[in-house]
Amino acid sequence: MPLAPPVQDLLDRPTAELARAAAARRDALTGDRITYSPKVFVPLTMLCRDRCGYCTFAKAPARIESPYLPVDRVLDIARAGAAAGCLEVLLTLGEAPEARYPVARDWLEAHGFASTVGYLEHVARVVLEETGLLPHANAGALPYEELLALRSVAPSQGMMVETLAGRLGEAGGPHHGAPDKTPERRLVTLDAAGRARVPFTTGILVGIGETEAERVEALLAIAAAHARHGHVQEVIVQNFRPKPGTAMHRHPAAPLDDLLRAVALARLLLPDGVRVQAPPNLSEPETLAALIGAGLDDWGGVSPVTPDHVNPERPWPAIDVLRAATERAGKQLAARLTVHPPYVHAAEEWLDPAVRFAVLVHSDSEGLARDPADAWSAGGEAPPPRLVPMATARAGSRVGEVLDGVEAGEEVGEAEIVTLLGARGADVGRVAAVADALRAAAVGDDVTFVRNRNINYTNICTYKCRFCAFSKGPLSLDLRGTPYLLDDAEIQRRVVEAVECGATEVCLQGGIHPDFDGAYYLRVIRAVKEVAPDIHVHGFTALEVTEGARRLGVPLRDYLLEAKAAGLATLPGTAAEILDDEVRAVICPDKVDTEEWLEAHRVAHSVGLRSNVTIMFGHVERPEHVARHLLRTRALQRETGGFTEFVPLPFVHMATPLFLQKRARPGPTFRETLLVHAVGRIAYRGHIDNVQVSWVKCGLEGTAQILRAGANDLGGTLMDENISRAAGASHGQELDEQEFQAMVDGLGRRLEQRTTLYGRTRTTGRRLRPVEAHPEPLGAGAQPVRFDPRAPVRSAT
Repeated sequence: MPLAPPVQDLLDRPTAELARAAAARRDALTGDRITYSPKVFVPLTMLCRDRCGYCTFAKAPARIESPYLPVDRVLDIARAGAAAGCLEVLLTLGEAPEARYPVARDWLEAHGFASTVGYLEHVARVVLEETGLLPHANAGALPYEELLALRSVAPSQGMMVETLAGRLGEAGGPHHGAPDKTPERRLVTLDAAGRARVPFTTGILVGIGETEAERVEALLAIAAAHARHGHVQEVIVQNFRPKPGTAMHRHPAAPLDDLLRAVALARLLLPDGVRVQAPPNLSEPETLAALIGAGLDDWGGVSPVTPDHVNPERPWPAIDVLRAATERAGKQLAARLTVHPPYVHAAEEWLDPAVRFAVLVHSDSEGLARDPADAWSAGGEAPPPRLVPMATARAGSRVGEVLDGVEAGEEVGEAEIVTLLGARGADVGRVAAVADALRAAAVGDDVTFVRNRNINYTNICTYKCRFCAFSKGPLSLDLRGTPYLLDDAEIQRRVVEAVECGATEVCLQGGIHPDFDGAYYLRVIRAVKEVAPDIHVHGFTALEVTEGARRLGVPLRDYLLEAKAAGLATLPGTAAEILDDEVRAVICPDKVDTEEWLEAHRVAHSVGLRSNVTIMFGHVERPEHVARHLLRTRALQRETGGFTEFVPLPFVHMATPLFLQKRARPGPTFRETLLVHAVGRIAYRGHIDNVQVSWVKCGLEGTAQILRAGANDLGGTLMDENISRAAGASHGQELDEQEFQAMVDGLGRRLEQRTTLYGRTRTTGRRLRPVEAHPEPLGAGAQPVRFDPRAPVRSAT
């Protein structure tokens, strides 16, 4: 079949020109990132009914110990892979061996399986359940029903198209005697995988006797299947290498020029979302840069544990060697999952519910792999990896280009913020360094803190925020803690105790109790000021004040003016979570939306109430959502100037409904946490001077690193911090000046006590009580009773 003129024009171009065009297109699509999947390779069976002229994987029964690899041996390999940081189990097997070998049929029958695919499904399920590693099923040409069955145990599947040159199946050709390698059978499977909604890996084999036009024909067929279904996540461009003992042992290896042209043509002909890979072990180390130069954007699966059983004579390059080769080509190596990011982000469409959470647990906000060596989680006890100080970014990297602009005074937009949030390796170090330089220029070397006490007056809430383990409602009574409501006397007692401990601020936050109206919040403010006229009242989120005004039927501005007259001084920025309604629809669908949160703070600023910006990240959001949050709040700060600080809050996942319902990641990685602080400093330059790090969520070691990445404030001593604790945080409920001082001394910085509005002050007082003896907020005034907002204030004195 003659090729269309535009395609024929590509074939007429010299290799160097093709490669330049392909590399430019790759750079426009994926930037300077080259991905790979850390995997173990499990040869489930080496029996196969096909006889391909180039294959050494398939063996006769007499040459193998067992027709199929037993489950316990598969688990041993998978566990070794998990210990080495692998995330994928590649299950490769010959095609339908039971159709050719009685020994295969007998083994399957003896073990209770009707087919090889039935055994594959069982093994994949056991691996997933026992190890958490993600199976990739590479079972060859399968019908729709078997692809669909495997979908429930394997997040991704694959089958090489290899070639659509039917003549290669004739006598003397490499596919003679291979009934599963006919073009018709391969294309039927490729289409069936799309109908089954399977994230699919396929590819072409270069150098087995096909022409370049026939390679293009295969690539165009793959592109057409993807256009119909959107399921092709990657295309492997694999170069033939002759192997002793095969019919093609005298056939020449694919020339490097042919391979480079095939990679370039794949990148130019395939749709944007399809990644292009070439196995790095099938090329010489010195040619890897040339493959990148031809448009490659993925190295495929690479194993630190198992050989490539299809090409056992070609060992995998060590990850460090592959990383060095990638960086020498001006690119950045990043680990991915067996499922590529677009399919991770669209998990409800592409992943069976049985595998969805396993993928989510291993993924970061970009849909790439979490670093298996990073056991840190927000609120947990594992130490963070050492990310700063670190070497500067690679010359010419996209992150480096954005930072060059920042240092030249340019303001970052959404695309630049997303790029910075995706920094990895040495790039993280430069993001941190630039952010820290901006910190020094804006606020100097002071590290500040405020002595404060949290008073969470009730954990009973009518809202159903899926990230919250603190509030209690009909759907959350099984989570930690008991429903309670503090009475006025208990609130006042805690305020007096806070003042005795040197607190200059009380932070008032709680659930939206079904019996509250707006009068309740005014009454609490008056109760606090009655016993502590000089205390700074920092309280009531955008949700609380909006709901309070609504329940009283008054304009928000009038309500906030009354609250200010009663003694309210500032609003916390919590309830912001992520200011993007796509995310809010998942994590807090009945809460104030993005514009309502912004409007509440706009109105608060207009009446003279300052507030801060928070962001809760690490659950279901992507980098673009974080970027939009920063930009929307930056725009409001330009308008009002009312924000005092930026407070990133990494998602503490352990006891939250969202995580327990298997709908969220296990919080952000430490890399992501450090970057949100640093990128916030960069994005808010000239608009918000203070960046706070939550020691409760980040831990002391993590906090110390983040203070070298743009942060300048430790927040409060947080007597009675209960919201993070309810979600599973274990870092304690109170720190004092001595503990802060020890951290800051190691940084060569100066610790200063501040007021809520960043003036300087100095207070002293006893510690509230030993952390170990600190109870949940239930005591003499904590009552699970209905509340009467019209009752008079009762004094605690």
